[in-house]
Amino acid sequence: MSRRASEKVILAGNVKINGKTAQLGDKVDPENDTVVYNGKVIKPDGEKKRYIMLNKPLGYVTTTSDEKGRETVLSLLGGLDTRVYPVGRLDMYSEGLLILTNDGELTNRLTHPKHNMIKTYSVIIKGEISPDALHTLNSPMEIDGYKLKPVKVRVVSLKYGNSNTLFTLNEGRNRQIRKMCDKCGLTIMRLTRISIGKLKLGELERGKYRDLTPAEVAYLKGESETI
Repeated sequence: MSRRASEKVILAGNVKINGKTAQLGDKVDPENDTVVYNGKVIKPDGEKKRYIMLNKPLGYVTTTSDEKGRETVLSLLGGLDTRVYPVGRLDMYSEGLLILTNDGELTNRLTHPKHNMIKTYSVIIKGEISPDALHTLNSPMEIDGYKLKPVKVRVVSLKYGNSNTLFTLNEGRNRQIRKMCDKCGLTIMRLTRISIGKLKLGELERGKYRDLTPAEVAYLKGESETI
């Protein structure tokens, strides 16, 4: 179950720990405690936690399945012996750093707004950005009736007549950068997520993946401030 679904069944009194109705926040020792859900004893599956960094290429959807028959990011993980799930999303036409894991607690931490995990994107925009457009991108903005958290946008360079920019976000709402640029009349030619907090995509080739290091996992879990 998802975290929210689990909370609902707990609040409904459908979970018992050692014969007592479970409460939100209760702790369980998998080795010694007996957990019962709707009369059935639940045992830990012992599945090893896996933490993957993928350099997502264009043309793949960030889901585990797709009703339109499009390729999903899971098809890039050939040979992986553990089922993992994408943390957050990159749209079909965006690239870059994507984390996949079977650790629900970490997924919740990385996607919950209160943890304020900063994400940085390299964005190539067609043509040269005017000072007014750059000012608008860095100013308070409302998208789809929602007031966005502050976004830092800077132009890194001009190449082949296009603007290479960096967008630093404190949140990642659905197609946020694309909608921001649409509002300013700007056309995105390429959008790549290059970091999540201090975790960087680095030299990982497009379409390839690797396991996160123990230090990287500890950082994402908030157990360490360095990688």
